[in-house]
Amino acid sequence: MIGVYDYTVILTYLSAISACIGVMVSLSNTGHPYLGVFFLLICGLCDAFDGKVASTKKNRTDMMKKFGVQIDSLSDLVAFGVLPVAIGNAMIKVSDIYSDILTKDSPKFNVITAIFLFGILILYFLAALIRLAYYNVTEEERQKTETGSRKIYEGLPVTSASLIFPSVILLQYLTEMDVTIVYFIVMAMMAVAFVSRIKIPKPGIKVILGLVALGVLELIALIVFGFN
Repeated sequence: MIGVYDYTVILTYLSAISACIGVMVSLSNTGHPYLGVFFLLICGLCDAFDGKVASTKKNRTDMMKKFGVQIDSLSDLVAFGVLPVAIGNAMIKVSDIYSDILTKDSPKFNVITAIFLFGILILYFLAALIRLAYYNVTEEERQKTETGSRKIYEGLPVTSASLIFPSVILLQYLTEMDVTIVYFIVMAMMAVAFVSRIKIPKPGIKVILGLVALGVLELIALIVFGFN
């Protein structure tokens, strides 16, 4: 079979599977953003360690390394590009304020609202796509002249979605308010940050472990609030 199937890509494949399930449950007729964001957190936890796991294999060929880079970006596009869009769509469906924007009886201003909200979803996906493609190209160029991993990211990494969007969903449970518009405002801001030229230092192991701990806490909180 074509492809790579050893332990170096297992977490990447698990993240892609989690993302696929999250998209399907978010877009189903009974879909809820809570379900989608649960799988988004799983994707984030897998992504936190996939690079570390891959680096433990010392005899990787150039093809295996390049395959790892490409499959990681493709998985990230689904997990942190497509899945947040599906969650946003689910938020519209369950919202007390926006759920009727596409019904036949919607007044004109609701049609405009629909165009605005779905425009943000498209903008976010496009920005995530561009961010990942740009990273792949610049990383390939960097490796021609430098050794080791990069120290600085240009633009907000798309993987940040795994912590930011769950925080918004948790805000809805903590305040019992409709935070749909907050989700979309945050999404628009992230889309701009993805393609901006802001410099972000690559986190060290202590920061990564701290972010993982935060993700685990968010996951536990979602389970607690989701079953109450």
